[in-house]
Parts: sequence; structure tokens; C-alpha cells
Amino acid sequence: MQSLFALEQCKEANYELCLEQITDAFAPDLNSMEVQDKVALNLQKKTATKLFEKAFKQGDTSVDHEDPRIKKAVNECFIFYSKAAKKDTDFFLKNTISEIEKIYDHYIAVLSLPPAFAELAEADKKVSHKNFVNNAWINTLRHHEGLRKDALKLGRHWQDKPDKIKGWFRDVVRQDNEYLNYLDKKSPTLDDQKKFINHLFKKVILGKTVINEFFEEEVLRWAEDLEIVKGLVEKTVKSYNGEPNSTIQLHTLSINWEEDREFVEKLYNKASDLEQPYRDLIANNTRNWEVDRLPLTDRMILEMAIAELLEFPGIPVKVTINEYIELAKNYSTPKSRQFINGILDVIAKELKDTGVVKKSGRGLMDNK
Repeated sequence: MQSLFALEQCKEANYELCLEQITDAFAPDLNSMEVQDKVALNLQKKTATKLFEKAFKQGDTSVDHEDPRIKKAVNECFIFYSKAAKKDTDFFLKNTISEIEKIYDHYIAVLSLPPAFAELAEADKKVSHKNFVNNAWINTLRHHEGLRKDALKLGRHWQDKPDKIKGWFRDVVRQDNEYLNYLDKKSPTLDDQKKFINHLFKKVILGKTVINEFFEEEVLRWAEDLEIVKGLVEKTVKSYNGEPNSTIQLHTLSINWEEDREFVEKLYNKASDLEQPYRDLIANNTRNWEVDRLPLTDRMILEMAIAELLEFPGIPVKVTINEYIELAKNYSTPKSRQFINGILDVIAKELKDTGVVKKSGRGLMDNK
């Protein structure tokens, strides 16, 4: 949704650039030795602007006009807009896929922090960090070959940020009350150790600390990625029982990334270039609202939902509607949730009644 939102803003900016390009095309040539007819030029500019605006609204990609200068100026704008739109569309799709794939990198970076802290704790001769160093979960992470390899391959090993790690260990980890209480325990049980490692991840590394702030600054979409990383880390901790014959299991971002990637690309491409009749569905069902006056987030959510209804027959209508209601709840205006719900109910019914949307598969027949 964020990528589509950014893409739409780029499209609007490119449209404005086209209008500026028309203005420049009919500006008086101050370097010319000939007298410039400013009145005629201004009239040509207005004519070209109206011609472009009308053709653009109708979805045309070129125009014809008796004045060759007007025709040339407008058609050059369409060429510019088309090239810019394709460049932006390709960029945001590539960026979306890249940002999704990087979530695994962030997960590995987070898992690699306790081992990095353990090395510092082991080297500290002033205070005994025995309970921390001997924590079964931390020890397993320290000796996990898969984690080591992925951290090195992805550049998420923290070896290039020694000062950062030292500062965090000194100012955050060692100042944490739960950490200090854990060090004071005589013989921490496996439950104690598991409780501590969960605290370390949730409250110290991914809580309201400078460590989490580092990720916020480094990762553009950390606000969304954080919850996914938390979930992956929680599953990783649960995968280990602390016994010598077991080990921590690294979790993948997706069971079948190729399939999920195809879903993302298909949804993005359909929503970014939604056919006009389906865009008109939004305008026709917003009644007293002009579609151009809708919050851009609401429009993006509606267009994505329609794209999903059209392109994915295996996803129940109710599931699609509920998912986009949640998007509206989290990212749009306070009234958007109810608005999106009402509009999507009407649009989904219309698409099903006209036979455009046909759901098939187990559990999809009774999908009113």
C-alpha cells in the first residue's frame, strides 16, 4: 500500500510536470530576434493545456490537432508521462520486493545481538555475567552455524559496529533491572533463562530503547517490519527447549517465497494500473463524495481491494474485505474503516452479480 501510495504521488507530480512542460513550450523566446506574439502564445498554451487535460482524463495517450505546434507539445507530454510512469512503477515494485526480502536480514541482525553482547560480557572482568553467558538460548545462538553463516552473508553480524555494540551493552543491557536481577539468581532454571531471553528481545532490543531507535533510523519501514521481526524471533525462541540435544530453528519469512512474491507482484501490477471501469466503481458508489476528494489512502485501499477481488479467485470475498478494513483502521482516517467496509460490500456484490468476480474452491461457494 505504501508503494502504491508513493507511486500515485509520483503520477500526480508527473502530471503537473506535463502542464509545466506545456507552459514552457509556449513561453516567449527571449533570445529570438523576432517579435514574440505573447497573446497568440498564451492562447496556444491554454488550448494545449485543455487538450492535454481532456485527453488524459479520457485515458488517451496521444492527440491530433490542426496546429502542429500544439499537437507536438501535447504528444511530447504523453511520451514523457508514459516513460516516467513506467520508470516509477518498475522502481516501486522492485523496491517493494527488496524491502520484503530485507525483513529476514533484520531478523538475523536481531538474533545476532545477544551473541555479540555475550562476547562483551565474557570479556568483562569487573562484573560476573555468568548467568548471561551461560544462558542456554544465548549459547545456542552463539554456536548456531546457520545463524553465523547468514549473518556473515547478509552483513548482519555487528562486527563492523563494535563501538555501537559496546555502547548498547554498557548503557542499555547492563542498566536493565531485569538483567541485573537475572545476574543475581543463584541457579537460573530453564524457565528463568527462557523468560530472560524473551525479555531481552522484546523489551531491551525491540522495546523503547536506543537499540530499537537504531533500527527505526536504518530501516525505512521499521514501523511495519518490527511486528514481523518480533513474531519471527518469538517463534525462534519457542523452537528451542533448552535441552542439550535440541537446537534453535531459524524461521523463514515465507514458506513459499516464490509463490508469495508472485502474489505481491500480481496485486501491485493490477492495482497500479486498474482499468477505468473499476475505478469508476469507486466514483459511482461514493455518492456525495467526488473520488478526487477522497483521502488518497482510502482510494489506494479500495483499488487494492478491487484488484484482489478480480485477480485472486481463491481468496474469499469476506477475507479480502476484512483485510482492507484492517488496513483502513491502521493507516487511514478515523472514519475510514466504516467507509471502506460499506463501499467494498456494495462493490463486491456488484462484481459478483455481474459475473466479473467468480470465487472457486473449497469453502468459497457460500461467500456472500
